Amino acid sequence: MIQSAGILLFRRKDWQIEFFLVHPGGPFFAKKDLGFWTVPKGELNEGENALTAAIREFKEETGQSLTGNFIELRPVMQKGGKKVWCWAFEGDLDPSTIVSNTFEIEWPPRSGKRKSFAEIDRAGWFGYSDAITHINEKQIALLDELKSKLDC
Repeated sequence: MIQSAGILLFRRKDWQIEFFLVHPGGPFFAKKDLGFWTVPKGELNEGENALTAAIREFKEETGQSLTGNFIELRPVMQKGGKKVWCWAFEGDLDPSTIVSNTFEIEWPPRSGKRKSFAEIDRAGWFGYSDAITHINEKQIALLDELKSKLDC
């Protein structure tokens, strides 16, 4: 089973909770928006602790390091069978400052040319009602669980 781990960054603003979500980069997601945003996450390495992987992936996808108190959330299973471990973390981050790692693929397909793309091409803060329309539907449970833990 494929497993990934991520961080659901959140902040409190104007008496509301906001969630930090990222949009996957590359040509396959360029024209996809609603339902394709996600928590910054990535696959666990063999034998790697899930929280350690979540912190590593957040840094790789945003360029920002996190230390402090993490709130463990129940893992979710995505449609393709990937299990996502997640921790919430209260903090603030300017989405315009993210620096994502890159990946390389043959593009256009069967062209023999390789092109590099940012793993994350956009990030933003979303209130709950906007977040549930933007995030991968299987990850809505993470938002709901955090809201209940914070009594929001």
